[in-house]
This record gives sequence, C-alpha cells and structure tokens, in this order.
Amino acid sequence: MAGTGFWDNQERARDVVQRVKTLKAWLEPFEKLEGRVRSAREIDELLGDEPDREMALELDQETSSIEGALRSYELRSLLQGKDDWRDAQVEIAAGAGGTEAMDWAQMIMRMYTRWAERHGFGIEILDQSDGEEAGIKGAVLEIKGYYAFGFLRPETGVHRLVRISPFDSNARRHTSFASVFVYPVVDEEINIEIRDEDIRMDVFRASGAGGQHVNKTSSAVRLTHIPSGVVVSSQAERSQFKNKATAMKQLKNRLYQIEADKQAAAKAKLDATKSDVSFGSQIRSYVFQPYTMVNDHRTELKIPDVQRIMDGDIDEFIEAYLKLYGAGAAEAK
Repeated sequence: MAGTGFWDNQERARDVVQRVKTLKAWLEPFEKLEGRVRSAREIDELLGDEPDREMALELDQETSSIEGALRSYELRSLLQGKDDWRDAQVEIAAGAGGTEAMDWAQMIMRMYTRWAERHGFGIEILDQSDGEEAGIKGAVLEIKGYYAFGFLRPETGVHRLVRISPFDSNARRHTSFASVFVYPVVDEEINIEIRDEDIRMDVFRASGAGGQHVNKTSSAVRLTHIPSGVVVSSQAERSQFKNKATAMKQLKNRLYQIEADKQAAAKAKLDATKSDVSFGSQIRSYVFQPYTMVNDHRTELKIPDVQRIMDGDIDEFIEAYLKLYGAGAAEAK
C-alpha cells in the first residue's frame, strides 16, 4: 500500500485497504486464541508434574473462557454476506397497539442499545419520535462496530409483546407490535471514477453558429463510455480541450445519476421485504404474562428468562438464526 502509484486508482485502493482490514479482523482474533490455547496447554503440562489447586481452578476458568471465545469466532465465520462487516442502521417503529406499542418500541430500542454496549459497539441515535403519552413512535439507531450488520440482520422483522398493560386501568392483557429493520451503513458519497481505457473520444467539426474557427476545425468532442454505453458531446467552445472538459463533466453527472438510481433501487428492494406490523407476521414473541417466554418463530428457540433478553442478551437467538440460515439469508435480501 505504500508503493508508488497505489493511490492513483482510489477505488481500487479503497477495496484493497478494506480487504486488508477484513483479513486482519479474522487473523488477529485467531492468533490470540491460538496463543491462549498454547498457554493453557503449558499450564496443563505443569499441573501434571506439580498439582496446584489454585492454578487448576484458574485453568478451568480460562478453558471455559476460551470455549466461549471459540464459539464467538465460529459464529462470525457464518457472516459471509457482502455487507456483513459494515456498521448497522436499525430502524424501529411502533405498530398496532397505540400507547402500549409505543412503549414496546422503546423497550426494543433499549434492548438493542444494551446489546451494543455488551459488545463494545458505538451507538448513535440518528432520529427519534416520542409518543404522546409514553414510549416512542419510532427511532433510528446507528450501531458502529465491525460486523454489526452481520450480527443484527437476523433481527429484521416484527416483534410481538404480550403482557398486562401498565396503561390499562383494568389490568387486561394486551398484544402489541413493533417492527425492526436493519440496513448496512454504506458510504453516502458516490465515487465516480472514469478510466481512460473505458472512453472512446471522437472529434468532429462543430455545426451551427459560433464563427469561422468553430465551424472549420475539429473542436467538437463526443465521448462514449464503453461499459455503460453513455454518449455525451460538447461543441460550444472554440477549444477541443474545453469541449472535452465539458463533455467529461456531463459524463460524470450521467454516471453519478445511474449509480444513484441503482442504490435507490437496492434500497427499495430492501424496503419491500418489510412486513406488516400486525398479527401473523411476527418473527419473535415476548410473553410477560401469564408466563414468561421469548419464542423465535423462525428457529423455534425458546428462552424463559424474558428479562435477560430485554437486557440485551439476544446472542442465542442470533446464533440460532445464523446457524440455520447463514449468509444465504443476507444474499437473498
């Protein structure tokens, strides 16, 4: 990367830098795990020669910690979607259920905030609309951390709450809904790079008004962008150099709009996967009464400790989904 000319092609250079970061993100944790396993084996060998109860207890604790780290590493190996390494934008919206649903949306927001804190990820609230009485109508969070999107993409869908409503004076059981949608955070700037080898330039005599020089010299320029087929031309200036510069500006504008349209179409495709925030469309149910249970309807994983889940300990659900669907679910979207 420090070589001469590396940054001449900025798009390619950025791809290489990102690839290096991705490889480091895999190699460094592996090397740390390898070192910990090696140290644990050395301690185990020492204990074989000289038994030590305190050291044996420390070894058991370290072995358990290594097993947990290895499970996390194996789980990350399932994150093979092309955008899995990115930060995540989490959109939360209250669904059917009025004030109860708005309170539920805020509880969901807290759950993901706690999850991000557990993983050491950064959290930024990009937007939040408060409810009239309680809770939130909606919010947009940005979770910043390597592979945040990969881990959170299984959370996209409708989340259903069943509980005795604190907003009901008759203490009746209510069912409420909130939707969650997770996007990868991508660079907003669209970088348009036009390679010389992708352009065919034709020159010709300008037509129409403009004086003797404009009409009698080949100052007009036509540029064809071979990969896209876009053709632009300029003949207003006396100078071929100026006409080429004007045509290049037109070409960049045209290509920028094409790329912007592609991104808009990709976002529309993602938006189309959103479900109605109502009965029958939930991916997970959180039951507080008459019993406590969190049930993921896609994996059939059930966890009775609902308070632990609401405190952000949702990794078991994420792991179950990724093991069942892996990267295929991301690519399907």
